[in-house]
Amino acid sequence: MGKEMTLNVRVSGELGEFVAANVSNTGLFENVSEYVRHLIRQDMEKVEHERFELLKAELALAFAAPDSSYVTMSADDIIARCEARKQA
Repeated sequence: MGKEMTLNVRVSGELGEFVAANVSNTGLFENVSEYVRHLIRQDMEKVEHERFELLKAELALAFAAPDSSYVTMSADDIIARCEARKQA
């Protein structure tokens, strides 16, 4: 498990009212911490989904390339190419 962190956030006005409406006896969450954790998890899922969609798009491009564009490479060739990209 990752590092535990304490956050202090001040919200007022419309934001405060929105949070209060979601955190109450009639709201979806029992307390503000539960609500914030839920929002962070949603954001994490969104980022993961965006990364997955980007990977799918890159793979679709790769598989759409004609067979003649493929090059046979050894594992050493691939590692060297990756190292060169890191340094560029």
